[in-house]
Amino acid sequence: MDAKQEILARIRRATVDITERDPVKDQPVNWTYGLGIEMDDVVGTFEQKVIDYSATVVRAKPAAVPEAVVTGLRATGAKESVVVPSGLEKSWQDAMTAAGFEVRVDDPQLTHGTLDGTDAVVTAAASGIADTGTIVLDHTADQGRRALSLVPDRHVCVIRASQVVSDVPESVQDLRPSVEAGHPLTFISGGSATSDIELSRVDGVHGPRTLY
Repeated sequence: MDAKQEILARIRRATVDITERDPVKDQPVNWTYGLGIEMDDVVGTFEQKVIDYSATVVRAKPAAVPEAVVTGLRATGAKESVVVPSGLEKSWQDAMTAAGFEVRVDDPQLTHGTLDGTDAVVTAAASGIADTGTIVLDHTADQGRRALSLVPDRHVCVIRASQVVSDVPESVQDLRPSVEAGHPLTFISGGSATSDIELSRVDGVHGPRTLY
């Protein structure tokens, strides 16, 4: 027999004891899409997974976020300029200005050349996925268009603990309104990197080299 017939014959032999043809009745799955998975410490798991991707994670109380953003910019090596989306929290922008940074608001839209010449970008986030250490942007007002998080070398991203969920399906359920409203989604798992060329790791290939 040819390869196809042999494969089908093996499948028939392996399933000879199955009498119920409905796969749902044969092997019921006690799981509901979008409810997430059991996890003792969702935020802690998210933090560890993000660190595993060579990103820096710092926890801060809400009132301390402006100062933490400035600290993050300096820690990544940003010295002079930062681009922000038009809807970013005003207190964060004020803290950056007070620290001596030139804050470039993307309204009207900045050119790619200006973005490339800017030290860093600061955005908020839409969701965090603990199981995969992923940050999701839905590019609403406090996150801005995709180019903001792709062109500058450094990305300081603020995510609220309440935005962190257990797994991808739970995050997708939460983001459904954004998708239905036509917003794109960007999933970030650590700083951009590739090892495609001669297995040599290169950072910042299609996004920031540094994620804080």
